[in-house]
Amino acid sequence: MTRRLELDELDRVGRVVALNDAQVQALQATRLVDVTLEPRGRWRLLPNGRVGAVAVDDLEVLVCPKAAISSLLFMLGYAADPGFRTSEIAGLATDDLWGAIAETLARLGERAVAAGVLQGYVTVDDALPLIRGRWRVADQIARRSGMPLPAEVRFDEFSPDIAENRILRTAVRRLLRLPRVPVGARRRLGHLDGRLDGVRVLAPGAPLPEWTPSRLNGRYHAALRLAETVLAWRAPQIDAGATPLASFVVAMAKVFEDFVTVALREALAGYPGQTRGQYPTRLDRGRLVPMRPDVVHVRHGHPVAVFDAKYKLEGSSGRYPNADAYQMLAYCTALGLREGWLVYAQGSHGVRRIEVRNTEVTIVEYPLDLATRPSGLIVQVEALAFAALDSDPRAIAS
Repeated sequence: MTRRLELDELDRVGRVVALNDAQVQALQATRLVDVTLEPRGRWRLLPNGRVGAVAVDDLEVLVCPKAAISSLLFMLGYAADPGFRTSEIAGLATDDLWGAIAETLARLGERAVAAGVLQGYVTVDDALPLIRGRWRVADQIARRSGMPLPAEVRFDEFSPDIAENRILRTAVRRLLRLPRVPVGARRRLGHLDGRLDGVRVLAPGAPLPEWTPSRLNGRYHAALRLAETVLAWRAPQIDAGATPLASFVVAMAKVFEDFVTVALREALAGYPGQTRGQYPTRLDRGRLVPMRPDVVHVRHGHPVAVFDAKYKLEGSSGRYPNADAYQMLAYCTALGLREGWLVYAQGSHGVRRIEVRNTEVTIVEYPLDLATRPSGLIVQVEALAFAALDSDPRAIAS
C-alpha cells in the first residue's frame, strides 16, 4: 500500500517519518525536500523552495505549490515558448500534479498527431544483403574483412523516427510510469504511445535531440515544449538498485524568474527599444562589482526600466526582505534610473512604492497573484509593463 505524504510549499515545520535507506537516498537526490535525521532513526522532510512529486518504492511525497497547478504548468510552458496559449492547460479535470501533467500532455499530443504522425528523413547505418545508399567501405573492412555481404551501408529513410517524435514518445513513456495518473489520461497516453510505434525512446539522461520549429511541425510545438519540460525537470538518476523512482521536481524561483523575463519581453515588445534578460552591468566606476538585473528595457542604448523577479514571501510584519530593496537601489544607481521594479510572487498589500531618502529613487514592490488563472498572469504582467514604461523613468542627472 502506497504512503502518500503531502506538504505545502510554505510549510516550515515539515513531517517526521520513517524511511528506508533507498527512500532517503532517492529523496536527497531529487532535492524535492531537505531530509534530516531525527531521534529514533526517523527523518524530517522539509520543503526547500521546490515543488513537485517523487515516488519511490511504496512512498509518494508531494510538495504542493502556492500557485494553481494550471498556472504552474502554464508558466513552465510559456517560459519555453511565448506562443504557449492559456487554452493549452485550461479546463484541467484535476488539481493533482501527476494528473495535470498527464492530462495536458495527452491533450497536446493528440492534437499534434491528429493529422497523422509527422515523418521526415533520417540517416540510417545498417548491414544489409544489398547495397543501398552509400557503402561504408572502412566499416566493411573493419567488421567484415573479406566478406562482401552483408554490406555496411548508410542511407536516408523517410520515417517517423525523428527528433520531434522521439521527444514526445519519451515524455509519454515517462508519464506512463508515474503513480496516480488518472485512468482516462493513462489510457489516452497509451493510445498516443501506440500511434508513435517505431519511434525510439531516449535513454534516461540522454541529451534531447535538436529540432527546429517550422511550418511543417507547427502542430507539434505546444506538445514538444511541454514534453521537453517534463524531461528537463525530471530528477537526476540515482544508484538505487532495483528501487523504482519517478519524479517531477521544479525549482520555483527559477520558474518564476524565467516566466517573468519572457512575459515582460513579450509585453514590452510594443514599446520602442529592446528588452534584455540578465543585463550585464557594474556597480562601480572601476568595474570591480558585477551585477545582472533580471530584466532591463533599453532605448537608444540607455536603460529606461529595470525589473527583478523575487520568488519570496512577505514576513510576519507584512514586509519583504530589506535586502531586496538594497539590491534594487544599487541597480537604479548604477543604471541611472529613478525607478526600479521588484516583481514578487505573492503579496497581500498590493503595489507599494518605497521612496528612498536623500535620493530621487523610488522602488516599486509589485506582487503577482499566482493563484489566478493562467490568462490572468499575462494580464498582470502586461499591466506591469504599462506602469513601468508609461511612467517613463528618467535618468538621474549626473
